[in-house]
Amino acid sequence: MNKINVLIADDNQDTRNQILKYFRNSDHISVVGEVDNGMKALAIMQNVPVDAVILDIVMPELDGFGVLKQLRNFPGKKPYIIMISRLHSDACVNRALSEGADYYLMKPLNMQSLHEQLLLLLTKNTLIPAPAATTMALTQQIVPPPPLTVTTSSRGNTLDERITHIFLTVGIPAHIKGYQFLREAIKLVVDSPDMINCITKRLYPTVAGNFLTSPSKVERAIRHAIEVAWSRGKMTNLNILFGAKNICEYKPTNGEFIALIADKMKIEGGF
Repeated sequence: MNKINVLIADDNQDTRNQILKYFRNSDHISVVGEVDNGMKALAIMQNVPVDAVILDIVMPELDGFGVLKQLRNFPGKKPYIIMISRLHSDACVNRALSEGADYYLMKPLNMQSLHEQLLLLLTKNTLIPAPAATTMALTQQIVPPPPLTVTTSSRGNTLDERITHIFLTVGIPAHIKGYQFLREAIKLVVDSPDMINCITKRLYPTVAGNFLTSPSKVERAIRHAIEVAWSRGKMTNLNILFGAKNICEYKPTNGEFIALIADKMKIEGGF
């Protein structure tokens, strides 16, 4: 069975060790190198076939953004880039994606999310020969993290990270207003599922109140966010994420999209 060749570029030894340990016995992923700066990463990519790079932003000699710029003129096939960082600002995420990163994962790393992104690459590039090997089947091999006893605050952070993971995967950019409105709407439906049945009378007004705007602007901004993702052709990634075919054969309505993601959050996260 073919494996995806992964390069780790991070100046933090603990992070590199965490990733190495997680994928040590993987049937699908092979770590072909680990380096502590961008110059070394580029050198390896020029001499070793690399399918994906787990790339930190802050590194000595050449940082992650510098690597992305160098890869614009890369002579071979550009590897899939998963940017990792403790920098959580929307501006940082937008810059990484606009300069060529394919995905942005925040530290501390959620190894399951990292594994899922690499499996998406496997499926996309058909590096796994078995036609029945869907991402859902593959993710069943992931050992889930132990149950956590969380406070309301940490619970919210975990939910935000999972929603961000979905948005980046389907191509909803963080700089548009609909991004924040849509995330807030999903969180509200996770907490109060009945709100999805009162989307115009309760959900939009609640989101609007939280952002000091109007319900009509919330509705339009969310619709725009979904249309942007649809136009980029990434909404079909939901099929892979959900392990099903044609889950988004047509562009979903605001309510359908919110309900779909909220249900996934509740099922996977125990919210």
